[in-house]
Amino acid sequence: FKLWGGRYSKATDHVLSKVNNSLTVDKRLYSEDIDGSIAYAKSLAEAGLLTQSEFKVIVYGLDAIRDEWSKGTIKLLPRDEDVHTVNERRLFEIIGPQIAGKLHTGRSRNEQVVVDMKLWMRNAIADLQRLLVELVGAINEAADRHIDVLMPGYTHMQRAQPVRFSHWLLSYAFYFKEDFDRFDEFGRRMNVLPLGSGALAGNPFNINRHKLAADLGFDGVSPNSMNVVSDRDFVVEFNFLCTLVAVHMSRLAEDLILYATKEYNFIELSEEYTTGSSLMPQKRNPDSLELIRGITGPVFGQHCAILMTLKGLPSTYNKDLQCDKSGMFAVYDQMQMCLVLIGGIIQTMRVDEDRCLSSLGYEMLATDMAYYLVRRGIPFREAHHISGEVVAHSEKVKIPINKLTLEDLQEISPHFDETISRIWNYENSVEQYTVVGGTSRLSVQEQIRVLRAFVEGHVPS
Repeated sequence: FKLWGGRYSKATDHVLSKVNNSLTVDKRLYSEDIDGSIAYAKSLAEAGLLTQSEFKVIVYGLDAIRDEWSKGTIKLLPRDEDVHTVNERRLFEIIGPQIAGKLHTGRSRNEQVVVDMKLWMRNAIADLQRLLVELVGAINEAADRHIDVLMPGYTHMQRAQPVRFSHWLLSYAFYFKEDFDRFDEFGRRMNVLPLGSGALAGNPFNINRHKLAADLGFDGVSPNSMNVVSDRDFVVEFNFLCTLVAVHMSRLAEDLILYATKEYNFIELSEEYTTGSSLMPQKRNPDSLELIRGITGPVFGQHCAILMTLKGLPSTYNKDLQCDKSGMFAVYDQMQMCLVLIGGIIQTMRVDEDRCLSSLGYEMLATDMAYYLVRRGIPFREAHHISGEVVAHSEKVKIPINKLTLEDLQEISPHFDETISRIWNYENSVEQYTVVGGTSRLSVQEQIRVLRAFVEGHVPS
């Protein structure tokens, strides 16, 4: 059973048959392929190309095929090129060629596969968005539990300023919220019907594409048939969005890996998400996080691969486009697993509050010293310079900055007085950052409130 064999007298080369066969990849689209065929059959019936009786017989046959797929009883043959071939062959076998042969009237696999992929992608986006919401919720609840924990904030991997542990955690929650929003916008833009475009020139049988779009849940129809049969920008964008999610998870994983080391010891990962060593009994390795970080590489590779496939193609459909789905499925599968995994890690990790606090150092309040001087009327650049001189003097005489005497400070600048002692307080330091997005308690509570509203607004009813 071939969909295209009428003008051929020779059998296809056996190696080409293997290369040409995409069934191992695209059989995953069996249900979407059937959905598209049912909607198209309805459109043909409404255009007068099928009787209502024929339409019902086709739907019966397609439903039977879907049942075979779902039960795992469908028989796949070596000559089945792809999922479209399997479904059409089985339809011929179940209802006979006279009626089954009408289903493909005016339709090309060039458009059919794009419909299948978009229907699949719509569900994939919804699933990834659900997992992103769950991850944001897990991070947000962990931040709420640990809102009073103070820790060093880092820039350039050097201790910078005191911040709330929750403030650090929430920085990643907002990354994932933005990922959700990007999928939302992409999903709306992607949701345009390709069906009715034929191989490239369009459909000559006066089908109602707008009605067909509504039946399949699309928001509109593609405006140019030559464009849509070769368009894989939606795959590029899907792979990119998954890559961006992977990058965000990888960065979070890197932080967590560092913070779980004995050198930091801010957190302890649950045994559920670590593994041991075959040689060193004491080891608790963060394999879960390392794998999340490692998977980012192949995901990025799949994004590059589809771009390289597309970059030299002439217009409309080319067989190169058969290479579009394996990467799309791979990045989805990997993101699905990693989002679940990192959510579990966040929910089960233990935070060592005392260790976080004891890792702070008063030299991290040097910026607060500059702010102290600013509040006394000193221009910031001058205040910054004075504070830097104090740090240098502290390091030179090997006395902690908060232990320098008032006389020591006044030798550097006369603008210091006894009120300088008030800045040597970590809680006071974080509490001065009251702006929206800051690390004060009220600011962090507002961030938690915003994210909680986001999560509650996207929980399925």
